[in-house]
Amino acid sequence: MAKYFDVHPENPQRRTISTVADSIRSGALVAYPTDSCFALGCQLGSRDGIDRIRSIRNLDDRHHFTLVCQNFAQLGQFVQIDNDVFRAIKAATPGSYTFILPATREVPRQLLHPKKKTVGVRIPDHVVAQALVAELGEPLLSSTLLLPDEEEPMTQGWEIKERLDHVVDAVVDSGDCGTEPTTVIDFSGGEVEIVRRGAGDASRFE
Repeated sequence: MAKYFDVHPENPQRRTISTVADSIRSGALVAYPTDSCFALGCQLGSRDGIDRIRSIRNLDDRHHFTLVCQNFAQLGQFVQIDNDVFRAIKAATPGSYTFILPATREVPRQLLHPKKKTVGVRIPDHVVAQALVAELGEPLLSSTLLLPDEEEPMTQGWEIKERLDHVVDAVVDSGDCGTEPTTVIDFSGGEVEIVRRGAGDASRFE
């Protein structure tokens, strides 16, 4: 059964966040809130966590996983960014955007798109997600909590606990979450491509 953590949305309890981070370091798969919608998260190098996310969401090996980062300095360790892209991303973060970029050697191979060698990165504008990533001290490997054959993500922590009780290890709930996934911007091909329009304003990249 999944553990359920009720976290204050503006002043998340340090002890609770520390407990969740410790569980992630020990291999736990958690459902947690972001500034777009709930996400599934596990430790960066967890092959088991990746396999479990793929199973829950029915994903193939072309799916772009996302590294949820605390800040721009952390993000820059895992992706290659030129000056123009740096300025564009810097102006849009933190926020509800995922950016697809060429990965550095810091990124575990199993996370990379098999042909492009790219990975998704983002910096959420969400107090609880930020607290969790800060406590971890490294990015949280994540994927939108959108179940197969469903058009919208679940928005309630109790519902996630009820439905995914035996496939996730913990649910972090800080109140209602949005239903729109992030806007996805691909910078990896030279030209800017809007892959998915979501919670972030895509017009700034058009």
